[in-house]
Amino acid sequence: MKSGFLDKLIERLGRIGPEDVQNYLLQLAQEKGLIETVFNAIQEGIIVTDANGRITYVNEAACELFGLEADTSIGKRLDERVRGLDWKSLSQSQGAVSRDMEIFYPSNRFLNFYIVPLLIERRESVAGTKAEPVGHAIILRDITESRRSTEKTIESERFNALTLLAAGVAHEIGNPLNSLHIHLQLMERKVRRLDGKVKEELQEAISISRAEITRLDSIVTQFLQAIRPSKPVLHLENVNSIVEEALRFFAPEIADRDIVVEPELRPDLPLIELDRDQMKQAFYNVVKNSFEAMKRRGILRIRTDMDATHVNVSFTDTGGGMSAESLSRVFEPYFTTKSSGSGLGLLIVRRIVREHGGEMAIESNEGKGLTLTIRLPYLDKRVRMLEAGTSKAEG
Repeated sequence: MKSGFLDKLIERLGRIGPEDVQNYLLQLAQEKGLIETVFNAIQEGIIVTDANGRITYVNEAACELFGLEADTSIGKRLDERVRGLDWKSLSQSQGAVSRDMEIFYPSNRFLNFYIVPLLIERRESVAGTKAEPVGHAIILRDITESRRSTEKTIESERFNALTLLAAGVAHEIGNPLNSLHIHLQLMERKVRRLDGKVKEELQEAISISRAEITRLDSIVTQFLQAIRPSKPVLHLENVNSIVEEALRFFAPEIADRDIVVEPELRPDLPLIELDRDQMKQAFYNVVKNSFEAMKRRGILRIRTDMDATHVNVSFTDTGGGMSAESLSRVFEPYFTTKSSGSGLGLLIVRRIVREHGGEMAIESNEGKGLTLTIRLPYLDKRVRMLEAGTSKAEG
């Protein structure tokens, strides 16, 4: 780093008077103010540190990205202000370093972290000049949108492959089911010719078998409806009734596993536009995951509530929970912590929720159960935008 103005000022130090000093200081202050104004006007975050990693300058964009306050951050070590930053490895390089990093406070974002060492050339009487490190300049660029766009593209490609696989599997399962259904009809015709207790027993067995085939066919159909990238057919629906319908489906399993289900369904929820079959499939998958996590004698609490814009449905189980590593991979296709799981359940749930304009969150600690919350909007987003625009105009 070299400044012609400062070099000339240093050369003239012995020949300038008090008035000239004041003029030079004013000029320096004006240049510093201009530079800070420019730095605060750009969108990229800028942080300057000294050789010890202490912050000497931070612009407004960097403060916003990291949740900092400029006045209280100056003079503090950067790795103290930005928790989790490996400052030692970043600052040891002799040249520029570019790293992508994920931050979680004050909001979850992805940043490109570009750091350049600052050098000042100092004159030496014999050797000429020598570059001395005096700190680092850091440029922060928010790459959240591009990163998430890339993730969505990859996820879309995975879903396309998954859809083809699901269609093939459904076809292979469908043929045997149809065959079983036909043979049950043939068996039923022959059973009608029998008499007595044997006839009753066989008729009951056939009836149970037909019901199980119908149930299997329904599951395959619902799975295909959920996995295919089809738009939901929306009608005004009561979320509580869909939750209750999903639980009725599991009534035999609840009794068999000795599981306690504690529903806390808010009665005054507004009707919201949903595809009933798709949302039932989403709730079905969540409940099924909870049951499998608890195995036997667990407690599943299902709570519905609302805020100013969304209806919230939360499922809290007393199962084994998930580790931080498993939680970070929970939406990867085919990733599962179960010995016989497919790794598709939560992926399907997230796709359905997103198709409805909703959001999904998972909270868990290993060994302490898991809470999955689905947030579904009940106000049209366009209406909220217009209301916000109107209020600003009135203000």
